[in-house]
Amino acid sequence: MAHIPTVDIRQLGDISFDRQLELARQPNRDYDVDRWLFVPNTYTEYRYILGTRGEKPLICVGINPSTARPGALDPTLKSVERIARNSGFDSFIMFNVYAQRATSPDDMERTCNPELHRENMRAFAYILSRTPDPVVWAAWGTIIEKRDYLWPCLRDMIALGEAAGARWVTCGKRSAAGHPHHPLYLRADAVPEPFDVAAYAAAGETRAAAAARGRRRRI
Repeated sequence: MAHIPTVDIRQLGDISFDRQLELARQPNRDYDVDRWLFVPNTYTEYRYILGTRGEKPLICVGINPSTARPGALDPTLKSVERIARNSGFDSFIMFNVYAQRATSPDDMERTCNPELHRENMRAFAYILSRTPDPVVWAAWGTIIEKRDYLWPCLRDMIALGEAAGARWVTCGKRSAAGHPHHPLYLRADAVPEPFDVAAYAAAGETRAAAAARGRRRRI
């Protein structure tokens, strides 16, 4: 079943990462909290983290979450789990550039919710701080072009990664524009390869700015 946003996240009360992490550490009848890290710990309109617990996780970054939850991974997350296992990691963490849950990126909100983004970055900083020598897998495909605000969000993630000494990788062939491959369509034997995410983001923002100027001229 697809997830189509129907509620403004601003109406959901306390969405702070610290509070949602606190709740996620408590016993949950729906899943094993000793195996899973799921923040928030219930299915709702946004998701900061979904993954398994371990000492050496592969941190995968998509654009925005869909319907996956502990024990009910969607095809994308099953692929992430497989690649992590086959590449020598003992666990995986699924993260996203933007935390709003929507199966179709076309349904993402048109403007960035600054509170949601701020708390999402706190979640990313938390994961990086827990992981010695973090490996971050860029895995969003061409979807980053869906919203202009995704590039600045990614830039904030890159800065946090640099501060934590993160090593960025991709899996599979990149697009003509340099976009990293989406996990869903990867070969089973795909392996992580080094990725210059800062250079990629700079080129992407330049293209996005040029496209925005073109749109303004046509109006």
